[in-house]
Amino acid sequence: MLRIWGRANSVNVQKVMWAVAELGLAHERIDAGGSFGGLDTEEFGDLNPNRRVPVIDDNGTVVWESHAILRYLATKYGAGSLAPEDPGARARSDMWTDWVLADLQPVFHGGVFWGFYRTPEEQRNWQQIRQGIARTAILLRMLDRHLAGRDFIAGSTLTFGDIPAGAQLYRYYSLDIDRPELPNVEAWYARLQEREAYRTHVMVPFDELFGRLAF
Repeated sequence: MLRIWGRANSVNVQKVMWAVAELGLAHERIDAGGSFGGLDTEEFGDLNPNRRVPVIDDNGTVVWESHAILRYLATKYGAGSLAPEDPGARARSDMWTDWVLADLQPVFHGGVFWGFYRTPEEQRNWQQIRQGIARTAILLRMLDRHLAGRDFIAGSTLTFGDIPAGAQLYRYYSLDIDRPELPNVEAWYARLQEREAYRTHVMVPFDELFGRLAF
């Protein structure tokens, strides 16, 4: 059976759990990281020398890094659905997956979410937070232009390319921050919220993370 290590309110774990649910895979999730700890054990270090979640063990195949896990699961279990067969659609899925890793997640999650929500108020760097909010808006306007005339990142159906960016939106639209009008992103977000897998694994309360800088 597929085993997944990670806590339910980790955005990177949520990406994997969303994909697992879309694919209908039997699995066991093991709480790890955050208040659950467990990352410093010898056993976990053997799974992932970086000692971060998520990690999966798929009947002996161990994969870490959330986007690598997404590609692995989509390719193995979702060929023609989460993993597009059309080379152009596959390239769009890959591009926007890498874009989240290189651009959106460091700016929004690493900057705004950690800098604003997870940092105690007296320690917040408001100049950096405002810069992060402004930069996030620029990036999401880019995504908004891409989504014009498309239901999903790669075209008319959900692929693994929707998951990395889509996983950020619940927190983005939950925080008390300034946001631009993004009609295409907002329509896409509404479509994602119609999916049971998204509601179950991404729209997860994250209150316990408020003001806590610990992983």
